[in-house]
Amino acid sequence: MLNKILVIDDEEKLRSLLVRILKLENFELYQAADCRSALKILDQQSVDVVLCDVKLPDGNGVDLTLTIKQKLPGIEVILLTAYGNIQDGVQAIKNGAFDYIIKGDDNNKIIPLIHRAIEKRSLENRVVVLEAQLEKKYSFEGILGNSKSITEAINLAQKVAPTDATVLLTGETGTGKEVFANAIHQNSSRKNKNFVAINCSAFSHDLLESEMFGHLAGSFTGALKDKKGLFEEANQGTIFLDELGELPIDLQAKLLRVLESGEFMKVGSSKVTKADVRVIAASNRDFKKEIAAGHFREDLYYRLSAFEIHLPPLRERVKDIEQLSLFFLKMFSDKTNKKIHSITKEALHVLKLHNWPGNIRELKNVMERSVILEGSDSVTLRSLPIELQSNALNPSGEDNNTLSAFSMASAEKIHIQKVLNYTSGNKAETARLLNIGLATLYRKMDEYNLST
Repeated sequence: MLNKILVIDDEEKLRSLLVRILKLENFELYQAADCRSALKILDQQSVDVVLCDVKLPDGNGVDLTLTIKQKLPGIEVILLTAYGNIQDGVQAIKNGAFDYIIKGDDNNKIIPLIHRAIEKRSLENRVVVLEAQLEKKYSFEGILGNSKSITEAINLAQKVAPTDATVLLTGETGTGKEVFANAIHQNSSRKNKNFVAINCSAFSHDLLESEMFGHLAGSFTGALKDKKGLFEEANQGTIFLDELGELPIDLQAKLLRVLESGEFMKVGSSKVTKADVRVIAASNRDFKKEIAAGHFREDLYYRLSAFEIHLPPLRERVKDIEQLSLFFLKMFSDKTNKKIHSITKEALHVLKLHNWPGNIRELKNVMERSVILEGSDSVTLRSLPIELQSNALNPSGEDNNTLSAFSMASAEKIHIQKVLNYTSGNKAETARLLNIGLATLYRKMDEYNLST
């Protein structure tokens, strides 16, 4: 697609010359002799760069720049003048001009300038697209599922998001707590400020305190310079404290102070630092048990749990499994350039039978693996992990004493794979233990797409 340039100049010979030169650079050109006709073109065409004379019959290029930038801020304007002066140049830049150059003296600058202006416009367009994608990714609409339990959690999150209330997200590992935290932040008045996340289980005690609250140079071995903590980095934004149940008891006291007063002290400092931060915390722990065991402060829990949202495990959202699976299928099919569009009825049934101890994160990993292994245009049972395939042995609605041909094949595949694993891939030994010929084993391995 050609970049579009509008040349505005009342001198026809100069305008035509510029148009001819720029056409050689493979641009699509429009031309106008005055402000009125230029604005008409801009209303009808998607122009990238305007090359405009300062003095025009019905106006001034400096003033026209302001009009263009107000109506179409993405367009870059380069002003040309026969007699440059500092005052016009300064005002042109204030009005949003990309540059202000003198005709004749700066002719060799025009084409490089246009390319730079196009590059700037392209970069700004990419930023807009990325911001839109980010907003969509972390919107509540991006949280998939229609089951009652997840819908209730989304409704609670939507209600608390516009406030500054502290939020506690609870639920098993892999249920999407960080996704919810991001969505709450993106739908709050703090969305244009930092969202900072920290996993409280990923650091030793001393490092965690330094990461959260910062330190002064010389406060401990290796502290060569002052460091901002994440609370300071998140000022006016949101901090997400994941795995909060792992926070040491003495740091819980510091966190409680931040929640109550917005104040904390850096490691090695006696000076109070203030931060205006919204806190969203998450944990898979049972806080009532942790409090009873003396591992978690009761006052901190009640301060955090003023607005608690429980995220349901995937086994309680069976009706959402198909939607989530198809979403991950498309994601990984696109990523691997494969054309896998669906999941077979048998494979989907098995996915719904599984208990999903790792929840959505586990389902995502299973779908990624299946897309990599699958050789057809649908995810089939054979591309699912062995432990999931065993769920097909007694499909819902079948008599326990009767196995379908499909289930018999599944049982045979699982058994052969287990023996292969037992023999560390020794096919001769596997065939001996299975009491079948080696050629039969190779045929079965090919049929079931088994690996050693």
